[in-house]
Amino acid sequence: MKRDLLCLADLTPEDISILLALAADLKAECKAGGNEPLLEGKSLAMVFQKPSLRTRVSFEMGMQQLGGHALYIAPAEIDLGHRESVADVARVLSRYVDGIMARVFGHEDVVQLAQWASVPVINGLSDLCHPCQGLTDLLTIQEKMGHLTGVQLVYVGDGNNVLHSLLYAGALTGMHVTYATPGGL
Repeated sequence: MKRDLLCLADLTPEDISILLALAADLKAECKAGGNEPLLEGKSLAMVFQKPSLRTRVSFEMGMQQLGGHALYIAPAEIDLGHRESVADVARVLSRYVDGIMARVFGHEDVVQLAQWASVPVINGLSDLCHPCQGLTDLLTIQEKMGHLTGVQLVYVGDGNNVLHSLLYAGALTGMHVTYATPGGL
């Protein structure tokens, strides 16, 4: 069954626990000499409306370390939602790749990609949610603290997609999240 990752709010506490355990196992395996090629023969289309060094490198290296291939699609190549409709991009890419990661401006674009794609869609960032960043932050907190439940997380910064994801993460894991978004942010 196709499963998308669009926002942490779509996950259950059990989903979070499973994803974090898998991430910890894969990280340890990589450090111990390399990962098994779990994604051998698999490909990921990486659709970027909004460029990012860290997102691109982390997804490309993740695919490479697991034996798969990542295909970078620059903002100008599709002009998602303008030159190419979101529905058409989703349908075309679904014929060629095993998954789609999209880093977009409007959250509705990633929702529509998931609606029209027959392969899983991962939100690499939208104006509403940044689920991969949220999961990464959870993994780091779990590694440093040994647990998530009861952890007091304080966030100071932009009232943006990262904050939204951390608020969802707190609700799903039993962390206590306090935030401050200074004027202008």
